[in-house]
Amino acid sequence: MSKILVEGGPRLTGTLRTLGAKNAVLKEIVSTLLAPGRHHLTNVPSILDVELMARVLEHTGCRIEHGDHELWIVVPDEPRPEAPIELVRQMRASIVVLGPLLARCGEARVALPGGDDLGARPIEMHMQGLEQMGASFELIHGELVGRIDGRLKGTEIELPFPSVGATENLIFGGVLAEGETVIVNAAREPEIQDLIAQLNSMGADIRGSGTSLVTITGVEGLVPVEHKVLPDRLEAGTYAVAGAITRGDVTVTGCHPDHLRMELTKLEAAGCEVERGNGWLRVIGPERPEPIDFATLPYPGFHTDMQPQMVALLSLSTGTSVITENIYDARYRYVGELARMGADISIEAQHAIIRGVHGLSGCPVLAPDIRAGAALVLAGLAAEGVTEVSNPSHIDRGYEDFVGRLSSLGARIERS
Repeated sequence: MSKILVEGGPRLTGTLRTLGAKNAVLKEIVSTLLAPGRHHLTNVPSILDVELMARVLEHTGCRIEHGDHELWIVVPDEPRPEAPIELVRQMRASIVVLGPLLARCGEARVALPGGDDLGARPIEMHMQGLEQMGASFELIHGELVGRIDGRLKGTEIELPFPSVGATENLIFGGVLAEGETVIVNAAREPEIQDLIAQLNSMGADIRGSGTSLVTITGVEGLVPVEHKVLPDRLEAGTYAVAGAITRGDVTVTGCHPDHLRMELTKLEAAGCEVERGNGWLRVIGPERPEPIDFATLPYPGFHTDMQPQMVALLSLSTGTSVITENIYDARYRYVGELARMGADISIEAQHAIIRGVHGLSGCPVLAPDIRAGAALVLAGLAAEGVTEVSNPSHIDRGYEDFVGRLSSLGARIERS
């Protein structure tokens, strides 16, 4: 099993350009199932989850051609309406094939999803919304089997929580449905806005992008298009924190600072110097961060996928910070690994109480998921000695060449 070895000490300096957003491209790959023909996606990150999603589509009968940060997807007239367990269990995002397969094929057989173990992320909202549109579901040998009679029917669906995945599946269901579908309390994430832009280019009629009220008028069919994936705000935020935790000076280009408004505001509150411009941001880290409090919330609130990186930074602060996790009930599974490095963190229900320490010590740690793995590497950048991060395949799922890109900023880091 490979490992990432990080020797702490150097201040990171330099410039990096963001790649395409993981949380957009996976759904935009799936959206191609809605239209037969040849699709073209550009600004595609070279990450493991893209490979996994491509394999899911290949199982449905699509042909995938890979280029330099681009994909061509040739969708057949009659896709195979199933996503097998050996692929789906590796990635929760694969549940979004449910809506497109139902809309195109009238049925879908999808294994219950896996991916990062962040606690219960039920798919009831996906199912209940699609049931309101005329679908029926049953669980057969660990496989969710959905069917519709004819086409899905447009209706008004109010989500109890602005779930990203449920919003996406209902949008997928609505674009080819009969009549009008209204999603109340829809998720507003930039990645969903980018998905809506792609679908509208394909001929869909979707209004309300970026708001909590999304209205979809069903159309008879869609056509393939070329679409450029928007920049990854989580990658940009991670490298911003890398600069902050090393007392460095890091500029990230090719990004949208507005998509990180809350996260950058909190970095400023922690004592970082933050500059923003059109398509770039710059973070200069303090000698030691100031303690801050924040809670993770749906967009435009603080993103849960930036929480572990910020906890790593705040573990070195001058006081006590309190973080409240409102999205995933098992998000703090990495805290024990940070504690092995000398962090002083206690967990009370959904709250993390972080008492800043003067320094961390490098030691062997285990990456439990994508963002926690990145956070442990960032902690290693600021720790004394060498930190050995095992299970880096989690990091590969969300970051292209994480080691090489940090090395380009001056990090002493390698993969063995």
